[in-house]
Amino acid sequence: MYDPIRLAALVAVAEAGSITRAAARLGYTAPALSQQLAKLEREAGAPLLVRHHRGARLTAAGELLAERARRVLDEMDRARHELARLSGLAGGRLRVATFTTVGIHLLPPVLSAFRRAHPDVELTVAEYEPPHGVTAVARGEMDLALTHAYEPAEPAPLLPGVVMETLLVEELVLVTAPGHALAGGSGRLPVSALAGQPLISSAPAHPPRKGVEGALAEAGATPAVVCESPGYALVCALVSAGIGVAVVPEMVAAMSSTPLQVRQLEPAAFRRTISVAHRGEESGPAAQSLRALLRGSFGRAGQQGAGGRVW
Repeated sequence: MYDPIRLAALVAVAEAGSITRAAARLGYTAPALSQQLAKLEREAGAPLLVRHHRGARLTAAGELLAERARRVLDEMDRARHELARLSGLAGGRLRVATFTTVGIHLLPPVLSAFRRAHPDVELTVAEYEPPHGVTAVARGEMDLALTHAYEPAEPAPLLPGVVMETLLVEELVLVTAPGHALAGGSGRLPVSALAGQPLISSAPAHPPRKGVEGALAEAGATPAVVCESPGYALVCALVSAGIGVAVVPEMVAAMSSTPLQVRQLEPAAFRRTISVAHRGEESGPAAQSLRALLRGSFGRAGQQGAGGRVW
């Protein structure tokens, strides 16, 4: 059975004539959309696209599948509209808080699917660096918040009325510039091997990452280059330029726009948990619908990752 998100990606390319333009329409990055299309080609067992300097065109197999996909997606939209009326999703609003990494790489296709299913729901997205999104849910300012927690760390206290639902658990990995001495070899690299290395630390005062920074420091990997930014784009760019090494989540390493080499660490106790915070029984039908889409999307992301696990 074909994934509806991938079918929608094929139809978007057919209509836009370019992977880049189709990605912008769907809220993907171009590489992420290319990955979805490559998976669809494997499912179909035939080439679906021919790429050229001006964009992309569909093969005969691609045209055939796109034509059928339009019919399937239209029927699914009709069904969603009818179900929305039955379940009270014909209006209202949904306020979603997210952090940068997930907001760029995993959330857009989920919101696109939600928009197709519930076009009458007013959708608002705001960026909150964890743990502030969870606080916004507790205050009633947001309906859902995508957030993260790092290990090792002291567990954060639960806020009254907020339920935390785990979506994805991923390891933290070492990233280096291509050809770096620590990138060679097979198997996991002991954390002690980072002693003396110029470690690029992303926002060391940031609560979710304090425990990881402390554990790395105990192993002798004292931060030598500090980036006062909660995002990882600058960290990865500095690593790629050979300024130092860094320990980042698998998703960050996989989605980096700059060339990196990646190595898993030993022990494998360094990890990041991505969760969605909501108000449990008080959540409305729109929030419940988006949570279901998040579980499906993050489940696929975890299965495709090298070490990500879904709980």
